[in-house]
Amino acid sequence: MNTLLWIAQGLLAAVFMYSGIMKSSQKREKLVEVGQTGVANLSYPMIRFIGMIEILGAVGMIAPWATGILPWLTPFAALGFAVIMMMAAPIHYKRGEYVAVAFNIFLLLTALAVMVLRYT
Repeated sequence: MNTLLWIAQGLLAAVFMYSGIMKSSQKREKLVEVGQTGVANLSYPMIRFIGMIEILGAVGMIAPWATGILPWLTPFAALGFAVIMMMAAPIHYKRGEYVAVAFNIFLLLTALAVMVLRYT
């Protein structure tokens, strides 16, 4: 089970690190072009804020559990990712982006699994 959780944590960290770096450094048009269409109606400060939160969450998904320093932060990072996905899915649904909604739900369930199984 520990190996599966590390795989899930690595997947979540990689996805959100990529997304966070993109949101922190790219223009809105570029983000929409590469498939991050949920930012189309957001201001740049909000896009940058979300990007920074995703980067911090990606670090929090791996570092605390790996080092044993404040390991309770890892389930909270997973909870944060679950919240982000709960907010992202309706946006993509309203835009008719059903593949993105499915991916949001997959990430949501993965984050919830990490949160519950790492918390116990």
